[in-house]
Amino acid sequence: MKKVKHYAKEILFFIITMTIIANMMSIYRSQELAKEPLSISSFELLDKSVYHVKSDKPLLIHFWATWCPTCNMEASNIEFLSKYFEVITIAVKSGSDEDIKKYLKEHNYHFRVFNDSSGVVAQEFHVSGFPTTFIYDKKSTLRFSEVGYTSTLGLYLRILWAGQ
Repeated sequence: MKKVKHYAKEILFFIITMTIIANMMSIYRSQELAKEPLSISSFELLDKSVYHVKSDKPLLIHFWATWCPTCNMEASNIEFLSKYFEVITIAVKSGSDEDIKKYLKEHNYHFRVFNDSSGVVAQEFHVSGFPTTFIYDKKSTLRFSEVGYTSTLGLYLRILWAGQ
């Protein structure tokens, strides 16, 4: 029993330490991101429909890649949020539309996706790491940005805050 407690403490210490390091890295990396108001008013999605940014709701823009392990861990969070909020995801350098559709189907994801096959949009936002998330308020003013994994609850609370 003494060994179990010792290992439990070590694991907890490791998790806390890694969380602190990950958050510090995220803060450092997010300083390089674009801070301007959202200038894009529409996105052509994989299904060839056009999504127009709504002026009365906050918007979460999520940059990700099919080849990114952290993005894969966070994708279910984005899927959940996309059911309740305005969410646009931007798949960066992840192959053709068909490649991304196949990935979405395999994982049963239904969120809106814009294929940034060349990475041009990611460059406009100064995105260099994945996943990267931006949350804009109703007036298209940036309220939050982060590089790296973010929990569903964390994103949910930030979207609610942006909607105020």
